[in-house]
Amino acid sequence: MEALHDHNEQARIPSVLARLRANERVGLVTDAGTPIVSDPGYRLVRAVVAAGLPVTAIPGPNAAVTALILSALPPAPFLFLGFPQARKAARRTQFSQLRSAERAGLAATMIWYEAPHRLTETLIDLLEVFGNRPAAVARELTKRFETVKRGSLEQLLNHFLQEPARGEITVLVSPSENDDLEDLDGQLRRALAAHSVKDAAALVSAATGLPRKTVYGRALEMAGKQEPS
Repeated sequence: MEALHDHNEQARIPSVLARLRANERVGLVTDAGTPIVSDPGYRLVRAVVAAGLPVTAIPGPNAAVTALILSALPPAPFLFLGFPQARKAARRTQFSQLRSAERAGLAATMIWYEAPHRLTETLIDLLEVFGNRPAAVARELTKRFETVKRGSLEQLLNHFLQEPARGEITVLVSPSENDDLEDLDGQLRRALAAHSVKDAAALVSAATGLPRKTVYGRALEMAGKQEPS
């Protein structure tokens, strides 16, 4: 057995490729969960594929999908996003970008992994950015102390402020049930009646605070035009 992790993965690739070329079999395993899903291994698989060598996968435990099944939230589509940024400012920016994408038409259950000591901070940011919508927090899935808490983001925050979480955490947030996409479309529709796509997008972007590129893309869709090359 040889260890493979974020700090040595690139250095391990040549020896693994050499073993495979010598018709040896190599298995990439983890001590929990599924390799590559928020774990090392992507660079290795990419190198094996690029070398034209065979590679296959055996389905195994996956916290994101297991949590989705147990969450009672809409199962499709879903968006797995790995771990949120650890720093608050970067995390808020990350969430705000997703909220902008929702306003432009994204509708998916969102899934993150999170460290227990950051859970309440993340729930605060989720509540402030996405509003008080249905969500779930799953922990220690498939293990002895497996629990799944379901409720609004506010209810979950209050629960975990009183009872700090332990173990491996998965956070799920429902798609918005009352989004303001119609409001965005309404503003764009009125602006497009009197302005070009470019000018309408600029006006609505300034009025809503949404990224200009996002609004412009939506305006192109509504106008049925192609973006100029």
